[in-house]
Amino acid sequence: MGKLPPPFILRSVVNGGSHLSNCHSFSSSSNTIATHIEALSKKPMSMPVRGKGKRDHRFDNVDDALILFNKMIEKYPKPSIVEFNKLLGAIVRMKHYAIVVSMYRRIELLGVSHDVYSLSILINCFCQLGRIDFGFSLLGKMLKLGVEPDVVTFSTLINGFCNQDKIFEAVSIFDEMTERGYQPNLIVYSTMLKGLCKTGNTCRAVRFLRLMESRGFEPDIVAYNTILDCLCKNGLLKEALDLFSEVKDKGIRPDIFTYNCLIHGMCNFGQQEEATTLLNEMVDNNISLDIVTYNILIDALCKEGTISKAVEIVDTMRKQGIEPNVATYNKLVDAHCKEGMVSEAEDIVDAMIKRGIEPNVVTHNALINGHCLQNEMDKAGRLFNLMIEKGCAPNIVTYSTMINGYYKAKRLDEAMELFHEISQKGPIPNTVTYSTVETVDTMRKQGIEPNVVTYSTLVDAHCKEGMVSEAEDIVVAMIKRGIEPNVVTLNALINGHCLQNKMDKARRLFNLMIEKGCARDIVTYNTMINGYCKGKRLDEAMELFHEISRKGPIPDTVTYNTLMQGMFQLGKVSTACELFRKMLASGQVPDIVTCTILLDGLCKTGHIEEALELFQAMRNRGLGLDIVPYTILIDGLCKAGHIEVAKELFHQLSDNGLKPDVYAYCIMINGLCKEGLPDEAYRLFGRMGDNDCLPNSCCYNVMIRGFLCNSYASKATQLLTEMVGKGFSADIFTVTLFMDLIVHSNKSILL
Repeated sequence: MGKLPPPFILRSVVNGGSHLSNCHSFSSSSNTIATHIEALSKKPMSMPVRGKGKRDHRFDNVDDALILFNKMIEKYPKPSIVEFNKLLGAIVRMKHYAIVVSMYRRIELLGVSHDVYSLSILINCFCQLGRIDFGFSLLGKMLKLGVEPDVVTFSTLINGFCNQDKIFEAVSIFDEMTERGYQPNLIVYSTMLKGLCKTGNTCRAVRFLRLMESRGFEPDIVAYNTILDCLCKNGLLKEALDLFSEVKDKGIRPDIFTYNCLIHGMCNFGQQEEATTLLNEMVDNNISLDIVTYNILIDALCKEGTISKAVEIVDTMRKQGIEPNVATYNKLVDAHCKEGMVSEAEDIVDAMIKRGIEPNVVTHNALINGHCLQNEMDKAGRLFNLMIEKGCAPNIVTYSTMINGYYKAKRLDEAMELFHEISQKGPIPNTVTYSTVETVDTMRKQGIEPNVVTYSTLVDAHCKEGMVSEAEDIVVAMIKRGIEPNVVTLNALINGHCLQNKMDKARRLFNLMIEKGCARDIVTYNTMINGYCKGKRLDEAMELFHEISRKGPIPDTVTYNTLMQGMFQLGKVSTACELFRKMLASGQVPDIVTCTILLDGLCKTGHIEEALELFQAMRNRGLGLDIVPYTILIDGLCKAGHIEVAKELFHQLSDNGLKPDVYAYCIMINGLCKEGLPDEAYRLFGRMGDNDCLPNSCCYNVMIRGFLCNSYASKATQLLTEMVGKGFSADIFTVTLFMDLIVHSNKSILL
């Protein structure tokens, strides 16, 4: 499972960096502190806070909770952490996580000792605010304080990492949890399974299911459904049916979701007989079809071209008391349009509106496409304008459909007009939009038969836009026309799967290349290695590296750079440095990217002396350094507390013909504030314009937090007013510090 050695978790969190004073941009839509706090107070609800033998406290809104908190901190003796936990828990249930963070800091200043429950509540708040890194750092604080984490602490972090698709970190926390003797509960196992499946780690998810069983924990139907859904979506239908049989043999009753994901999988991959068998079995087991089941069946029938049967299904579902939704109607509209039955499609849209269901962008796109296919561009144009009038914003599919339609109708001026419109106002044109000017159909009409280069270009364009399924359809089409995919085509497809972190699919295609007699090149290997490294599956990346080291092709600079970056991200500094030495021994010449990766890795892992030596060597070699290496080193020096050296390096930028960018200024300002030098930081902030670099939201927030952390509340408030006047807003951490000030002074800040 890619288990991490236990010291990693403990060392990385105990020796972790700072918390709330870090420079992060977490934008808010409000423009003043008063507005921020007002926004947090919305959605009033009644929330009891129970205490032993005491009257319940009920909150109509968060303001009541703040009043109670102020009363509690004024009491003497101070309430216990247990009483504070009741209040914090109630506010969390109202989803006001930032307020809990502020209260936590105030409780800490009162000298009230936190326990595992209060710290777990805070970790949950950071996870809910999208700052899992702060939650992870708090685990280190717990260990420093001698507070032993419990199963809730670990499960909260696991859920936070899974929600951010950081499955490697989730696995590491899970391992740490079990090594400490905590028995994961069903929620933890289900969360892990969901996280593994969501990130495309199908094989790992199955292994995790078996691990769960081996530890005496019987998975429930929810856990099995998670795996079944993942197997079906990845086309592993045999494995899905085998697991389904296993579920039934164990006496676990499948539910509606079980059957829906299996039927959907079978329909998607043309296994109609199996889908029918499952449908009959479902009915025999007295499981009623729901809207999802009906939509799956309607979609399958529409794709088969049997639209009349799909319409019959709609009548059946109505008789069963299930009303079609917008997805149901969209499938019917799309199917009719593709069959040239645009008038009937419009009747369907009229019917859905009469039933109170508003067409969405998908509905309009299907109708527009229907008119384009019939070369009815005036009608398509009117519908395009009508959807805008009705407040339904066109997306990139709408624009691509219209542009492609205009080109096919040889109305080039109108096509270019739309293209310029999205180039200037959005949505951002994708590579598929650009490629519409030279579609395969247009080429054929001009007597030009597309070749493997044409198809490979289209496959690559679709994959880079995340449209891997469409790219696979293109490959199928080219094979049908007798054009075999080459290494470039398959490399593009592998890259598409890697970009979506579907490494199991990428690996199957990688293995298929040899079976098809298509020799892999260094690009193939580099793509796979990069995918594994980004998924933090370093062992599998190294297996491929050893394979090419033995058999070829020869690893190039990109290979080494990718692996070193992956190693540094996992904290494997010595391994990365050893690989660098191997790179030199192999005759590969490091480039500026290599040196930047090494520099960044050394700084982020606290090896500042080695980073300084490397930086000097880079300058001595005349590599032509840009702002990036300087910024990396300045950041590392600031975080290591070497502010004077960082300042010297910052001032050397102009001597080397470089201008600091906004990121470099943010780093330097943050470093000065952390060292208790807010006045010097503010002078630097004021000089940003001298280098044609105006402060952005991040710079303002960093400077304001610097003032607040150094007790310059008045200056912080003045700068906040200036920031708001320039159209920027305080981020969640700046708001938290201001709220801390409000709670401390028991008064509001009105701007």
